Amino acid sequence: MMDRHQIAAVLAEIAAILEIKGENVFKVRAYEGAARIVEGLSNLDELIREGRLTSIKGIGKNLAEHITELYKTGRLREYDELIKSIPKGLLEMLKIPGVGPKKVKVFWEKLGIETIGELEYACRENRLRDLPGFGERSQEKILEGIEYLKRFQGRFLYPYAMATAILIYEGLQKDKKVKRLEIAGSLRRKRETVKDIDIVASTDDPSHVMDLFISLPIVEEVVARGDTKSSILTRSGINADLRCVKDEEFAHALLHFTGSKEHNVAMRARAKKMGFKINEYALIRGEKSIHCKNEEEIFEKLLLPFIPPELREDMGEIEAAEQGRLPKLIEGGEIKGIIHVHTDYSDGSNTIEEMAIAARDMGYSYIGICDHSESAAYAGGLRREDVIRQHEEIDRLNNKLKGIRILKGIELDILPDGSVDYDEGLLQRFEFTIASIHSRFSMDEEEMTRRICKALENRYVDILGHPTGRLLLARDAYKVDMNKVIEVAAQYGKAIELNANPNRLDIDWRLGPLVKKLGVKIAISVDAHEVGGLSDMMYGVGVARKSWYTKEDVLNTLEYPEFLRWIRRRRDG
Repeated sequence: MMDRHQIAAVLAEIAAILEIKGENVFKVRAYEGAARIVEGLSNLDELIREGRLTSIKGIGKNLAEHITELYKTGRLREYDELIKSIPKGLLEMLKIPGVGPKKVKVFWEKLGIETIGELEYACRENRLRDLPGFGERSQEKILEGIEYLKRFQGRFLYPYAMATAILIYEGLQKDKKVKRLEIAGSLRRKRETVKDIDIVASTDDPSHVMDLFISLPIVEEVVARGDTKSSILTRSGINADLRCVKDEEFAHALLHFTGSKEHNVAMRARAKKMGFKINEYALIRGEKSIHCKNEEEIFEKLLLPFIPPELREDMGEIEAAEQGRLPKLIEGGEIKGIIHVHTDYSDGSNTIEEMAIAARDMGYSYIGICDHSESAAYAGGLRREDVIRQHEEIDRLNNKLKGIRILKGIELDILPDGSVDYDEGLLQRFEFTIASIHSRFSMDEEEMTRRICKALENRYVDILGHPTGRLLLARDAYKVDMNKVIEVAAQYGKAIELNANPNRLDIDWRLGPLVKKLGVKIAISVDAHEVGGLSDMMYGVGVARKSWYTKEDVLNTLEYPEFLRWIRRRRDG
């Protein structure tokens, strides 16, 4: 069984293979479109169960059958056949930033290149320089992309890894011989990218549970099979480890395998000072092993309150716990409004009304529409007349819809000189604005910092969007002095976005202590371009917790009247 993210990935890969093979362009586009559609279908389970997939525009009978087969079995015969029809290394090349199917096709057909290693060698031998459509700079960019890939090889985005972990969890949980079961490791700590999956189980029959684990439908290869630990390679390419312990040892194993390594070292040091030893099986005092029922009891024995898994990074959490300074971390239910969503006015897929109704159905009381501003012509940026037309539609919808308030926002482009789109008269029409960088990423640190800080000085810029521009596992953050940016945001009373899109998760959680110290508000936004993207809020909340943020630190925990009052007070101040 696959979820919508995994199905979308398979459909996108089919499109890429077809394009590499030179298949009919309409067939390629059909699979590309289906991948985008499926990614945004928050009700995929229901559509498949009721046989209504073909009611979705862009999903025909053949595609519906493929999607259903992937959903129910986790396999697709056509996909398996396609994979065998090209060298495996061609798909690996698609992971290089800036390299798409068209370029891979050229490398393969013109130069006989079948692997990333061969491509790197060809670049260093200047063999791409004379290819039509390429050149010296193209070679340099490809080499830079290969180096980037090497740095992050074998890492996976949080939601992709979690989706696989949940399939394993569900496959084991239903077995009666499994007493307790938890996903541990960096997934439990909500790291933005992870290398593998760690799962801890308690049982009186570890051999049985290990046999069940290595025979799950998601298993591609059994790496190791033991009595206390087994490892598999999943079909999604992620390694997963299962550790089985006695139930009396479960809390200790969970604490240990949740990590981080640095947190565990600090905990061992504290335990030693108090006359204990601590390992994955027990607390030990002298010759006596002390078994705790849960993690709370372990912390209690060490005279500490429970430390949430997200904070276990050895960033002062033990000292804060000891001194009673652990914050009450934000909960998902405390978020009142969804902000930063795009619609079909710019580069979104859904209408304002569809996005608003979806947000209302998820329990939110307001939604902030933030389509792109005029300079973002590549994304259908709004001209003055578009803004006025959109605001008129929002007024009509606010009169029509119950239970949801639509706010008039915009995502302004921060231009190279730090200015933003629109004159003051038009900027005043927006109830709030987000300002982001979408171009000229290659500025040096001083220029980029000056650019962003100048934008923050603008009275009508309320929130700084995805402040470092990073795309996890795809693009580094641009060079910017974030300490200076946060200081300027504090000086002018601006909020900074925590972009919940799992490809961004920007602002980085490591900057949380400085953000809190300077009293800068955080706006957790989804940057959604379709209805399915609204559910990304959970990832933003996870990173907010990891950043030590409380309800009071987050702007959109306010109901919309208070949210708008905060904006007005800031602008008037």
